[in-house]
Amino acid sequence: MSLRNPLARAKGLGSAKDGTSHWWHQRLTAIALLLLSPWFVILMVGLIGDDQDTVRAVLAQPLTAALMTAFVLSLLWHARLGLQVVIEDYVHGGAELLLQVIVKFVFAIAAIASLLAIGRIVFTA
Repeated sequence: MSLRNPLARAKGLGSAKDGTSHWWHQRLTAIALLLLSPWFVILMVGLIGDDQDTVRAVLAQPLTAALMTAFVLSLLWHARLGLQVVIEDYVHGGAELLLQVIVKFVFAIAAIASLLAIGRIVFTA
């Protein structure tokens, strides 16, 4: 016999009322990375030996810049979610909260820096 509300059971919400959104985000970013990683590797291998102006011109193309942005953001989000799970599972007490905050700030700064770098390449090429 379950003590949970039938509506909560139907929605799949746990005690934190978070449900499976973390799990879904992890899977969606994994799928995005599965699709974008081969593109990224092919692009980078194709640019080996090219001069800086050629690389900037290729990265400044709208489709390339959009895919690069999607790749970087998916990669950072996926990594943040993975580290969050590791910290939740293996770190306890006050250190857990501190590490969670640090991880969120570090990945937010990395995302901002990545977007600024891509934007600078696009708008100055």
